[in-house]
Amino acid sequence: MRRAVIAFTAFLGGLVFLLAGPAHAGPADCQGLRGTLNFQGQPVNGAKISVTTEDGKPVAEATTDAQGRWDVQVEDPGRYKVTLDLGSLPQNAQPRGGTNVRTLSVHEGNCSTALFPLQPKGGEGQDQTQESTENSAFWTRAAQLTFEGFNLGLIIALAALGLSLIYGTTGLTNFAHGELVTLGAILAYGFNAGMGLHLIPAAAIAVIVAGLLGYMQDRFFWGQLRRRGTGIIAMMIISIGVALFLRYLFLIVFGGQTEAYTQYNAQPGMQLGPISAAPKNLVAMGIELVVLIIVGIALLRTRTGKAARAVADNPALASSSGINVDRVVRIIWTMGGAIAALAGIMLGLSQNLKYTMGQEMLLLIFAGVTLGGLGTAFGALIGSLVVGLFIQVSTLWVPPELKSVGALAILIIVLLVRPQGILGRRERIG
Repeated sequence: MRRAVIAFTAFLGGLVFLLAGPAHAGPADCQGLRGTLNFQGQPVNGAKISVTTEDGKPVAEATTDAQGRWDVQVEDPGRYKVTLDLGSLPQNAQPRGGTNVRTLSVHEGNCSTALFPLQPKGGEGQDQTQESTENSAFWTRAAQLTFEGFNLGLIIALAALGLSLIYGTTGLTNFAHGELVTLGAILAYGFNAGMGLHLIPAAAIAVIVAGLLGYMQDRFFWGQLRRRGTGIIAMMIISIGVALFLRYLFLIVFGGQTEAYTQYNAQPGMQLGPISAAPKNLVAMGIELVVLIIVGIALLRTRTGKAARAVADNPALASSSGINVDRVVRIIWTMGGAIAALAGIMLGLSQNLKYTMGQEMLLLIFAGVTLGGLGTAFGALIGSLVVGLFIQVSTLWVPPELKSVGALAILIIVLLVRPQGILGRRERIG
């Protein structure tokens, strides 16, 4: 126990040291209004947006950038009117529904999104052309969202793989797994922005450190609980407490703002047919695929992988066959921590870093694992890809703010129709 306390204290001290260097912004990263303007599948540059209070008092004006994005920060929460200047739009563009004013509420520490869907202008003789243009824009956006869905699905798959392997070998549903994702991103940020390392070696070191911390978790904490005969339900509740502890530890050490790595921030998009993709996204997807393939081959072909599958099938039988179950479980925890850290780094590269990033991703991870089948590594991959595609493509019909609701819908439907998941095995109860 003394070694566990010393190791944990060293970890906290190292984390504080890594993050002490970068200067952070204020406590709230975003409190205001933002949005993105697209017309016929292309971003609208130079459109003017004005924001006023509900009683008409001017607040600020903004202009969309090359990606069609605009952002206005406000000092006080409340209701605000957002007005789109029709004269600044492309010549043949108009807001869908005929209104260029939105009234939105801004809550403390949060941003609201104002949506202005644009459509071509047209009279009675232009209906067919307008419909054809809208169809083309729809399929272009669908292709872009499908690509983004694959990108998100691969990140979810990395995180879900570790969670599924840990569940398969120990039976533990680890609610602190999202914080392992956050830990990897924050460690990489500490080595990158705090110590001045380039992101690539910083990410490699962060993955190694996270793997060692995963080993230490089982060696000094979860393994001790198992040896004392702690039940699975009790350990699951403990994991919720661990998640809360780590989350607010990250808030204290890292802060509540959003940060970015010092490299690969703003990259111009490459046009690949109807899809626009930054080079970093293509490289990240390649790395994710390679890691998933290597882990899959290791589970199928190596002695450790076969031992892990044996422990997942029947720990008692595996132990009686000469397999060191504790050693296998610690290897799985090490691998799970390292893979979760890599998922966090890729997520931070895609959408920047904040202390709640793992918490926000946890529902998607559980949805992917449940859909694919708890305890099955390949099921986690398939389920995560389906979840990523579903929640991204669903924004064709639902507001982006509600896209994660689809993950909850998947959980409910799968548990009702096929509780064991796509690749899971049906188990007899009683």
